[in-house]
Amino acid sequence: MHDPGRNVARHLRAAATRTPDLTATLTPLSVSPSGRVVHARCTFRELDMESDAAARLFHAAGIARGTRTLLAVRPGHDLIVCMFALLKLGAVPVAIDPGMGLRSYLGCVRHAQPTALVAIRMAHWLSLLPFDAFGSLETRVQVGGRRWRAQLTQCLSSEPRPLTALSADDPAAVLFTSGSTGAPKGVSYTHGMFDAQIELVRATYGIQPGEVDMPMLPVFALFNPALGMTTVTPLLDPTKPAAADPAPLVAALLSEQVTNSFGSPAIWARIADHCESHRLALPHLRRLLIAGAPVPDRLLEQLRRIAPQAEIHTPYGATECLPVSTIEAGELLATQRATARQGGGTCVGRPVAGVEIRIIRENDGALRSFAEATACGPGEVGEIVATGPSVTRAYDGLPAATALAKIPDGDRVWHRMGDLGCLDADGLLRFFGRRAEKVRAAHGDLHTEAVEPAFRAHPDVARCALIALGAQAPFTPALVVEPRAGRFPGDAGEREKFVAALRELARGNPAAARVGTFLFQAKLPVDVRHNAKIHRLRLSKEWTARLRA
Repeated sequence: MHDPGRNVARHLRAAATRTPDLTATLTPLSVSPSGRVVHARCTFRELDMESDAAARLFHAAGIARGTRTLLAVRPGHDLIVCMFALLKLGAVPVAIDPGMGLRSYLGCVRHAQPTALVAIRMAHWLSLLPFDAFGSLETRVQVGGRRWRAQLTQCLSSEPRPLTALSADDPAAVLFTSGSTGAPKGVSYTHGMFDAQIELVRATYGIQPGEVDMPMLPVFALFNPALGMTTVTPLLDPTKPAAADPAPLVAALLSEQVTNSFGSPAIWARIADHCESHRLALPHLRRLLIAGAPVPDRLLEQLRRIAPQAEIHTPYGATECLPVSTIEAGELLATQRATARQGGGTCVGRPVAGVEIRIIRENDGALRSFAEATACGPGEVGEIVATGPSVTRAYDGLPAATALAKIPDGDRVWHRMGDLGCLDADGLLRFFGRRAEKVRAAHGDLHTEAVEPAFRAHPDVARCALIALGAQAPFTPALVVEPRAGRFPGDAGEREKFVAALRELARGNPAAARVGTFLFQAKLPVDVRHNAKIHRLRLSKEWTARLRA
């Protein structure tokens, strides 16, 4: 038999052989008058055959092993087909969030220098406009629509197409970060790293073949064929998940008996509110994963009520290394809530199997070896670094950024998460926020997750952000509050009452008590990918300018 080596696409071939008639993808077609979502179904055998057919089409167009291919396809069945077709060929898909805005998107394309494009019609035509970012393209393949389906049908064969034999170190993909605290960067993944991620996710959460997943973040759908899970594509705009209508999402969760789902706090808040207001429960869910930003306690409590059979995890990680740690909501609420509100940081759990976490003293420069790092003691706040088989080793074409973010340590590499935290004596990791977002105040640094949990406990606070006011250190710490709908203070009296309640919450938290300025804003700016990470640096600049004017 043909040996594919470590080609990660072999997992789809294995699922198609093991469970050929099991549903692999469910693609929304329409919503019935009763509110039920009508889906198109595809089995694992059909998915494997379709991705083989796509691989034949791509290869005929000139895409081969090592071809850097910009992938611009809507989330769902076609994205999975195209991704696995490229992996089967040994090509290197380049995935960029289109929601980051045209200028940033073009900057990422320009840096990645893809030589091929696999795209829907709109992205295909965009690439023909006179943007220099697309100057490296030599091959274009348009996907989606009737013509694409006809081409796939013509290339279908019952004879499996041999997978390109690859090693664990062969490049698999370039996935761009969201750029929430800086310019987006391409992260270089190998087939071995994807393998490690698949096994970590499977082992950490006990995922079994035959489960049904609704991934609210498109990239997570790409793991499902390898895990033997059915993928239900949600009816939402991936660039605006917080604006999604929760009704069809809940309808699909119920009708398709979804057992697993990953999403940001923003989207799960909408689902939870909808379920509670309509007295609905999600009895089939076994597992909820919520990440992208700290999760409010009240949301975890809501989700435990509407999904009583589910384990609710808040994993911690990044595009560069995922997952790093995880904790279940029951433990988080029972033992860690008070510590967070008192300034002890937000607990993000214990390292997953195979991942090692350390805390080192902050250092603004590159570290040429791990021996140059100074370890922090238990409970001491410093930089979070992680190593393990799923930890990526480099940014794509960015040696300076790689040197700053990676620490060589013999045969392994530590990734500097860009976050602050501490490790307790019991091995629990506490998250204190992004390094770039700490406030250098007159009487010492203030960390976002030492301050914000106290104020997030207020029932009328939807979001809040610790920011720095001023042009240079020492800065004045301030809290920008986004009230819940209908709770924005209408006059000075209501504002004073709101602020007094916030100050009362801060009494048990020495760090929060140092915040003397409270500002109110109808909507805080958040990232495109999760609609949950607050752009604190932008807020700092905007409010500094507004208060100075």
